[in-house]
Amino acid sequence: MSKTALLLVTSYCALAAPAWAATASATASESAITDSAATEAAEADAAQQSGGAAAKPAQELFSTGVAKGRDRLDSATSTSALRGDDITLLGPRPIGEVLRTMAGLRVATSIGEGNNNYTVRGLPLAAGGSKYMQIQEDGLPLLEFADLFNVGADVYLRNDLTVNAIETIRGGSASTFASNSPGGLINVLSRTGDVEGGAVQFTTGLDFDTKRVDFTYGGKLGENTRFHIGGFYRQGEGPRNNGFDGWKGGQVKFNITREFENGYVRLYLKYLDDRSPTFAPYFANITGTNANPRIRSFPGFDLRDDTILSSFLGPVITLDQNNSPAAFPVATGQSAESKSIGLEAQFEVAGWTITERMRYAANGGDFSRGFPNTANTVSAFAAGQGGAGAFARYASGPLAGQLINPNGLINGNGLLSLYFFSFVRARSLDNFTNDVRASKVWELPDGKLTTTLGAYLATQDLNTTWLHTAMNIDANGNNGTAQVDIFNAAGQPQTLNGYFAFARATSLFRRAFDVNYRVFAPYGSVNYQFGKFAIGGSLRYDTGRVRGSLVGADLNNGSVGLITQDINRDGVINPAENRVAFLPFTQPGAVNYNYGYLSYSGGINYRAAEPFSLFARYSKGARANADKVLFTPLINNATGGIRSNTDKQDNVKQLEGGFKFRKDGFTFNATAFRVTAADHNVINGAANRTDRRYRATGIEMEGGVHRGPFSLMIGATYTKAKITRDLLDPTLTGKEPRHQPDWTFFATPSVDLGRAVIGASIAGVTKSFAQDSNLLVMPGFTTVDLFGHVKLFKGGSLQVNANNVFNTLGIFEVNQASVPANGIGFARAINGRTISASFRFDF
Repeated sequence: MSKTALLLVTSYCALAAPAWAATASATASESAITDSAATEAAEADAAQQSGGAAAKPAQELFSTGVAKGRDRLDSATSTSALRGDDITLLGPRPIGEVLRTMAGLRVATSIGEGNNNYTVRGLPLAAGGSKYMQIQEDGLPLLEFADLFNVGADVYLRNDLTVNAIETIRGGSASTFASNSPGGLINVLSRTGDVEGGAVQFTTGLDFDTKRVDFTYGGKLGENTRFHIGGFYRQGEGPRNNGFDGWKGGQVKFNITREFENGYVRLYLKYLDDRSPTFAPYFANITGTNANPRIRSFPGFDLRDDTILSSFLGPVITLDQNNSPAAFPVATGQSAESKSIGLEAQFEVAGWTITERMRYAANGGDFSRGFPNTANTVSAFAAGQGGAGAFARYASGPLAGQLINPNGLINGNGLLSLYFFSFVRARSLDNFTNDVRASKVWELPDGKLTTTLGAYLATQDLNTTWLHTAMNIDANGNNGTAQVDIFNAAGQPQTLNGYFAFARATSLFRRAFDVNYRVFAPYGSVNYQFGKFAIGGSLRYDTGRVRGSLVGADLNNGSVGLITQDINRDGVINPAENRVAFLPFTQPGAVNYNYGYLSYSGGINYRAAEPFSLFARYSKGARANADKVLFTPLINNATGGIRSNTDKQDNVKQLEGGFKFRKDGFTFNATAFRVTAADHNVINGAANRTDRRYRATGIEMEGGVHRGPFSLMIGATYTKAKITRDLLDPTLTGKEPRHQPDWTFFATPSVDLGRAVIGASIAGVTKSFAQDSNLLVMPGFTTVDLFGHVKLFKGGSLQVNANNVFNTLGIFEVNQASVPANGIGFARAINGRTISASFRFDF
């Protein structure tokens, strides 16, 4: 796979060579200071709504994570951007899948619409979400902490026709122009109605069940007022065989802008109510050796197309947040709800550019998922729960009550499994953010001095309850999964209607959080541009106030978390009813601590010629440890304090340097980096706490070629990462972090034939280790997506998207640390091939 990455990069460099030879010397010019988001929106809107290709400005203005919007060649940062048409051609895909086509990012997208994993430059993915990169919408974070357990920031973000651009910054000034983003920023920018017109798009799955409608419209309400409204609604089973509507819901976004002689004011509104399924590691046949394993689907269950979710499963029966019996539908998936209102304003006052951004979001929802514990043959599984001579019967589905042959290959695989089902109720993930800054350009005899002062204020609620149940199931794909009861040799039931426990077998992870985070951060920057040079630096000081309470036996404060209760009220206690999880509200734990840390960044940029620049930068930032230190020994349950200041945040230091080239339709950027980071975490699906130090070095490259009708976007990142110290398990010191490939790469070639555009999106990763013990290797893989867009008549067009066209079995996660002796394991794979068609009418 590394040869594939090298071939892509080498072929690109060969194409770019003529432009390098033609480089002419020119003096660097200071970029215009503008509302870059609005400028780019106008360009993209005009191209999109007229059906043409996206405009290619002479200067690529970039505004995310910097003091002022400026040309990328004048900035000592490593940045990337996707514009409207490029995003639309990829189809109505989840935002995580779109981000796989952006340079420098490592994105694991097989979980579902949200709760995917994001990182950059070898920063660890010990758990889920996006710990070191903040995910923003229109310049403000969706959640202050993008890796909250079970509710990552991307669950409140959707890709539709309202998206005008996606900007990312890796390293650089991200640590000083946003809180909790030492690794970088992902910023999704909305359309703002610069050009009158709109579109309606209808999408249907050709080989899977989905129906979706998107709409977008913008225009003027007067000479100085414009607006934009858009959104989508969808319904259908989704990309896997659920047996019910996994996708159901949508969003509406609206903004209105009033322009004045010296600035503008913009109001944002958003309503999201959308459901999508969550996928997990499923049954995998793992054979071969650790260094060269063979990972396959079992007969009767395809890792690419199937899921344990079915209409014969559930509900999730457990005690609710009030310790009362309750039943929740398995189909809940990621049911995200968000209502937000935002304000953006920018004015020129006495030579200063004042920019204000504010948003309040009421976030909540319910989030369910199933994840595996054990799997085995029918006879071995039954004996594990019921002892020698135990047997199994179906508890649900069309075979309910029937005896299962202990030596037969039911469903073609002969497997039974214990799965835990979590049901997280997010009563409040509300947040308020406000970012105000003032910038001024001072004309000096030898150059220009840009100064910026700002202040950031945010509050973030964490009011969630974790509920669990445990089910015995078979391994039957295509909406066939059913629950199974186990009986001992005497015929006495060991489970109740397929439920092994009304808990996660023990009291672990039944928790209630009621915590509030307040963040305040003043910041400032200075940038001096003289001749071909620009030197800049920035500082930020984050302070946080954390207050709240926790409930759960995991606090290890002597509270009881597992009780006996007659769940079905039949007067008989089944063994499963001896395993009922309980919230001990009379013994809460306190959360009461403050934190503070300094971030800084300094860089130099040399505009050697009009098309070419060099830069270098050193940055230090940090990420406050939010829920990952709660329910750990780091918190004193009586006082709520953290035992050591070093445990309050994880520091990240980055040294980077590179070059940027842009001329005559060619672009090529390369950045070498060295990163060190600390990480306090809890590994997903387990009670294993981690406290580690990491180091990563590498190089990230991206480029583009535009020649007549032909275009190619390409990117690759090489990373070598190491656990330099594990404070809890010294045997892991010196190992490579799990799931960290040496290479990630993508290429998007396309050809514009006038009435038609055809192309492909190719993305891949090389091999990596399944676990930090560095035994079992996960094979690398490459996926190919195809797209075609045809203009049928004026305003009407047809687009076809084929994702994973070769139906590649790509593995993002394996639970086992080595090849299991019986060949039975669990793996999380990308979705199989899905093909959709979209008809669009522009007006």
